[in-house]
Amino acid sequence: MTTQEYLEALERVRIEGAARIASAETEAELTEVRNTLVGRKSGRLSHLMRELASLPESDRREAGARANSARATIEEKIGTRAMELGAKTSPQQNLDLSMPARQSWRGAKHPVTLIIEEIEGIFRDIGFTIALGPEAELEWYNFGALNFPADHPAMDMHDTLYLSDDVLLRTHTSPVQVRTLQSYPPPIRILAPGNVYRRDFFDASHAPMFSQIEGLAVDEGVSFVDLKATLSYFANRLFGKTKTRFRPSYFPFTEPSAEMDVECQLCSGRGCPGCKGTGWMEILGSGMVHPSVLESAGVDAERYTGWAFGMGPGRIAMLRYGIPNIRLLYDSDIRFLEQFAR
Repeated sequence: MTTQEYLEALERVRIEGAARIASAETEAELTEVRNTLVGRKSGRLSHLMRELASLPESDRREAGARANSARATIEEKIGTRAMELGAKTSPQQNLDLSMPARQSWRGAKHPVTLIIEEIEGIFRDIGFTIALGPEAELEWYNFGALNFPADHPAMDMHDTLYLSDDVLLRTHTSPVQVRTLQSYPPPIRILAPGNVYRRDFFDASHAPMFSQIEGLAVDEGVSFVDLKATLSYFANRLFGKTKTRFRPSYFPFTEPSAEMDVECQLCSGRGCPGCKGTGWMEILGSGMVHPSVLESAGVDAERYTGWAFGMGPGRIAMLRYGIPNIRLLYDSDIRFLEQFAR
């Protein structure tokens, strides 16, 4: 093939290729045209590129430039035609602009987190500080230092989750009280929020893992009157003016002990499944710190007295927000949780 014949062949491929590209009506037809023109093995232009070596050396530079130009033109036209065919089959043509947009979920803090933060704010206002402790706790801190007798049923395997012989997942945040008393001299006023673990059945008002908040106040001359006044103030700050009552109870680490109830916020005292028909819902247990607990932590029980309480913010969240079943707090249903977005 002479140089002139080679250049004429290039021009024919360019002109015929442009016509075939323009006439392609589908992406499949365009792919076939591409393979015919610039396919690596059988493409007409690719074949001519390989024929460059047979031309006289003095003509190869110009012929090569013409071949590259022809290839670039064909590739550009193929790209343009591909965009045109894609626009014809674009799903945008089938869009119904009158349809509603996709749901946009809003992020929010969990209702229990909101309650914990609110409780912390209330007690900070009256001089309490936040104290934390480990969730994997030594048995002595969880039971022994808190005046639990060695045969107390709470220490059994069916009530407590043990990690080893003397290490367990804490069943309450009361161990933080002991650790704080060991580390700091009175006067002490702390709030100890955290997760606790028990072998409870999952029902409308109980869960095997839940949040708890403990409070502790130790000083000279502290009495049960201070306990009752502080917790009544707290309940009225949290729920607004509401009815409260204290019932005698028993806890190994307090004496005397009492449970505090507030009027059920779900039914306004009429009785419902959430309050088991009583019209009241227990929100915390409390009492005067047992002298043996103070002595275990190295505090002089003859000089100092104290009071403590423990509450479940999950149950309080149910009261505050009118949640009928505690399981809603654990389902991670975004439709439920986004109601608390602020």
